[in-house]
Amino acid sequence: MQIQDLPYSDPGVADARSGPHLLWWLFRNQRGGQLKALLWGLLHFSAVCALPFCVGLAVEAAVKGSAAGLLRTGGLLLLCGICVAVGDTFLHRAAVTNWITAAARLQQLLARKAAHLGSALTRRVAAGEVVAVSTGDVEKIGWFVEAVSRFTAAALTVVLVCVALIVYQPALGVVVAIGLPLVALAVLPLLPRATRRADVQREKAGRATELASDTVAGLRVLRGIGGEELFLTRYRSASQEVRHAAVRSARMWSLISAIQVVVPGLLLIAVVWHGVQLAREGRVTVGELVTVYSAVMVLNYPMRHFEEIAMAFSFSRPSATRAARVLSLRRPTDTEGTDTEGTGSEGTGSERTASEGAGTGEKPGGDLHDPLTGLLLPARRFTAVVCGDPDAAGELAARLGGHPAEPGPSVLLGGVALNDLPLDRARTTVLVQDKDPVLLSGSLRELLDVPTSGAVRAEDALAAAQCADVLDALAQASLDASDPMDTRVTERGRSLSGGQRQRLALARSLVTDPEVLVLDEPTSAVDSHTEARIAEGLRGLRSGRTTVVFTSSPLLLDRADSVVFLHKGTVAATGPHRELIATDPRYRAVVTRETEDEQDDSARDTTTDLTDRRERADGDALLGELDRLEENRLEEIEESA
Repeated sequence: MQIQDLPYSDPGVADARSGPHLLWWLFRNQRGGQLKALLWGLLHFSAVCALPFCVGLAVEAAVKGSAAGLLRTGGLLLLCGICVAVGDTFLHRAAVTNWITAAARLQQLLARKAAHLGSALTRRVAAGEVVAVSTGDVEKIGWFVEAVSRFTAAALTVVLVCVALIVYQPALGVVVAIGLPLVALAVLPLLPRATRRADVQREKAGRATELASDTVAGLRVLRGIGGEELFLTRYRSASQEVRHAAVRSARMWSLISAIQVVVPGLLLIAVVWHGVQLAREGRVTVGELVTVYSAVMVLNYPMRHFEEIAMAFSFSRPSATRAARVLSLRRPTDTEGTDTEGTGSEGTGSERTASEGAGTGEKPGGDLHDPLTGLLLPARRFTAVVCGDPDAAGELAARLGGHPAEPGPSVLLGGVALNDLPLDRARTTVLVQDKDPVLLSGSLRELLDVPTSGAVRAEDALAAAQCADVLDALAQASLDASDPMDTRVTERGRSLSGGQRQRLALARSLVTDPEVLVLDEPTSAVDSHTEARIAEGLRGLRSGRTTVVFTSSPLLLDRADSVVFLHKGTVAATGPHRELIATDPRYRAVVTRETEDEQDDSARDTTTDLTDRRERADGDALLGELDRLEENRLEEIEESA
């Protein structure tokens, strides 16, 4: 894989059992690139470490006065120089390619996982952590995956040089062969502490990122309540904690770097001292001493990669653990559908019916039924759902769309389980607009450029959602756009008010014209006059389609064909709005937002009224009985006379 070939057509299925498993999986999927980096690294490091031997040969030739030997040594030095340059160039090229392709593969996997999970992602993982994983963590993971091949080349080169020194000059080569492992292992006791400090730093940095993300997302609200300074103080405190943790981590790594300088220096001193003693005894020549000395000096270069691989693993391991945690998340339902065409699965009764409906390729239709709450929403009707708990309403709205974030029984549409449909078909059949829909940046035309049935024009959807003032506001902010549809919508619609963003989102949902449209509090941020017009427009534009609105607004409830009231997670009452508000105190309390005292007063008034009516009825019955007795008495007197 080359950089110009990115992105991957298929990034594969990651081994997300743990951070190390993910790192190993990424490495295995780059075998070709890792092999190239290893070969170029061996060429580069071997050529660098061969220079001392060439220098030793040159010294020997000079001592002997051999011009031919100097010429041959000069040719070897030239060849080594060329190999050093070529090897370094292509090693760097292969290393950067491995780094970028590993990071790109992981980013594709994270993006695919985010699209796969949808809103369930941020319910299980903080948004700040997702940002940290997809940016900084990806870079650290790519660094380690790339560094493995260079470290392997450096380690093999060190072993080869040690063997060559033992063969070339055993007396000094043995000292080098014993000393180099000690140099490599000298920092090993410090690595766990350095890793822990690095983990603390990244944990605090992740918290600061989450705090910054939440603050930016809620900046408009913070300004409204005067909370900017409070959150700024909190972020400053979090930032200082990150700084202190980074300084503590840097101190440990600087100590490791110092040891990596001091210990090889001590080895070099030992080699020189021992070599001088051997030279005095005549056991080594000057050229051999210069060769061994130069080799030890040059070996500091590949030995530096031992420190780098330790740092890379220390930084990448927690990053890989976080990435694996995100990649291991699963939806409670299969996005490909369990009853798609050609599965060959068998079932009985309603299961076969669902399988047939899911496998035909046609969109299912009919009544929408939630077996968990008992909610039944008739087809081609405008139904309002009242739920006293807003969180429960949001969960129910998400469940009605099929493939919910939480496990549970599937919602049925015309007897077909939505969870058994492929996710894309379920989404095109039942469209759910939640409480906080997102507006992407771009022109209004691009915002409304969504998959549609073609039966609803953008102009009609905007009119039904009462977006005339929104178009005027966008036109004023973008004077160079002659057509209102070409006006720009800023990121997440931040330049618009909450009500304007809500109406644009509603217009986008109406343009799609799905078979079933589920709206969760679509008018909570608009005034009552606009809400009444939206209710009329929504009812007219969605005529003949199934529309479900979760709301407690009397204006929307009064215009619905029927209202379903849910109490404690189950259907408690069904009927027209005015009938329910007159007969059901719990429904009335939710819609009118009565307090407990007001409910008690209302209950007492109702009880008193019923008592008065009962007393009047009892009095009327007693008077009627007396009149009847009087009439009977008169009849008896007349008969006796």
